[in-house]
Amino acid sequence: MGKKRRPRSIPVVVVAGFLGAGKTTLLNHLLRNNGGTRVGVIVNDFGSVNIDSMMVAGQVDSVMALSNGCMCCAVDVSDMDEMLNRLAHRTAGIDVIVVEASGLAEPRNMVRLVLGSENPYIAYGGLVVMVDGAEFQNCRERHPELDQHIAIADLIVLNKTDRIREDEHDALLSDVRRINPRAAVTSTVRGRVDPGLLFDRALRPEPRPGDQLTFEELLAEADDTCDADSPHVHAMYQSVTFTSESLIHPRRLVSFLEKQPAGIYRIKGYVYFGGQPRPQKYLLQVVGDHIAFHPQRSRAGEVPRTELVAIGTDLDPELIDGLLGGCTESEGEVVSADAMLGVHRYTLVESAAVHP
Repeated sequence: MGKKRRPRSIPVVVVAGFLGAGKTTLLNHLLRNNGGTRVGVIVNDFGSVNIDSMMVAGQVDSVMALSNGCMCCAVDVSDMDEMLNRLAHRTAGIDVIVVEASGLAEPRNMVRLVLGSENPYIAYGGLVVMVDGAEFQNCRERHPELDQHIAIADLIVLNKTDRIREDEHDALLSDVRRINPRAAVTSTVRGRVDPGLLFDRALRPEPRPGDQLTFEELLAEADDTCDADSPHVHAMYQSVTFTSESLIHPRRLVSFLEKQPAGIYRIKGYVYFGGQPRPQKYLLQVVGDHIAFHPQRSRAGEVPRTELVAIGTDLDPELIDGLLGGCTESEGEVVSADAMLGVHRYTLVESAAVHP
């Protein structure tokens, strides 16, 4: 029997968008610029991704192994659960899974599949909807359901914005925000989205001066050459850090999370609520409207200190800091016993499962 350990949470990011929006370009960008993070990509067929043959290290059945530790898998929707389980297995070494919804299932159904998975090692990582900035209105006419996809997105990527004028971009941004006023929105060209917006990069040792570049690093350098007028991917998102040594009022925090300021895509960190005989510690993970609290065990002598990071686009740091600051308990405040009910509604109890 294997050694019991806390399940590692592998985010599953769903990417949607109609033909020509740039999904393939985004997938290739993530595979080539993984920065040490091992990405598992699930598509309907390999031909839709058109992976550089030099990156392919080997292929067995429906799984293609890449030279940088990533994997690309071709399945249909009936095999999706099995493939998620396969990629989440510890022997795969995958840090994040990206699913191209097109050709597999409607985005809403794909999100439900991920959220409904009984695999304790995966977690919902968000719905990313790609929009062709140059063909947005034409695409809406051909595919009226595009508005529905945008409305449920956690992150909206306006691609090919180099092909439209500034006033057209402003009108596009206005239309998208009218459809979905809450989601984070980022504009880009050639599908270049900073992976740091979508998921946390895995910690891998940086190359030392004089070290020979790996094949992965050479690919990243080649892909990261930008035109002088192109926005750099690292300038496309913001993060706001909130810290407090005061205990957090559970009802106020849940109210904040249920009515987040526009532009927030992810929130992560540790929260301390008041409790007897000691404060209660939780790991908080939020993607869009999807909130998850995970109970944690405090170390002996640990000083309660809430630390949260909000990640998104066009954020107002002062507003977010002020709203979170308003979630703290006042000195001497008595918190009612039912104040934790909101937290419990979003609490995921960690299983003592053994990783297969």
